[in-house]
Amino acid sequence: MLSAKSLFQEILDNDESFRLFCSIAAGGESQGGWENGRIAALVPAGLRGLAPKVARHGADEDKHGRIFNALLKQRGLEPVAVPYETDYTLLLERQGIGLAHERLGGDTPLTERDIIVYLSHSRVTEQRASEQMRLLLKYFADHPSIGRAVRMISRDEDNHLAYCHEELLRFARAGHGRTIQSVLRECAHAEIRVYRDVSLAVMSHMGELLHWPRAKGAVLAAGIHAMYAYERLVGWRRMVSLEQPALVNALGGPAVPETEYA
Repeated sequence: MLSAKSLFQEILDNDESFRLFCSIAAGGESQGGWENGRIAALVPAGLRGLAPKVARHGADEDKHGRIFNALLKQRGLEPVAVPYETDYTLLLERQGIGLAHERLGGDTPLTERDIIVYLSHSRVTEQRASEQMRLLLKYFADHPSIGRAVRMISRDEDNHLAYCHEELLRFARAGHGRTIQSVLRECAHAEIRVYRDVSLAVMSHMGELLHWPRAKGAVLAAGIHAMYAYERLVGWRRMVSLEQPALVNALGGPAVPETEYA
């Protein structure tokens, strides 16, 4: 039976597919760590109180990258180059979503609008990350080799999402509500397109590594297209809503070292 659990299990059980999966994940997390680190360094003077939370966000992402690499090392595997068409963070940047790397690589302080764009972009992508990790948590929370890492990363992604909600609501109360909603909608519509394209590319690579029959690949592709159609019609709305999170000040402390989990 074709199910999310069976697919993940098949990827996990094969060294080559597991190596590609962890390499893609590690690359995206490390890139997110760099971006957040640069944003923390460039937060404008009037918003310096936000800088420690942005830095914590980046530290968590860096930690996740190290954890995925540690999972590879545990199986005696080396990372592989991430195919361009599977690079979620790079493709989002090419769509003009988030803050350009050229801007982050400089020394000019960001503006208040830049911070709103960063938080809105993060709110959308962290929604996706939180959902993906909860799915893995559902099936592999007690897995002997990846369970601890899955539990930790899932908790972190939930914290990141809560932080984005809290900070965007603070900006909305300060009079930026229309700007936030506009940027959120733009980010959400771009993200669902990129996520569809990346999902198709990843499934194609996995199919080659795992020698999936053509029919299986076609069924998976149809499912990805169906999900995109749903998200394009109504699913994107979950990515643009804002609500007070149950956990307040989710990124108010230091990052938990990955050595406790991986």
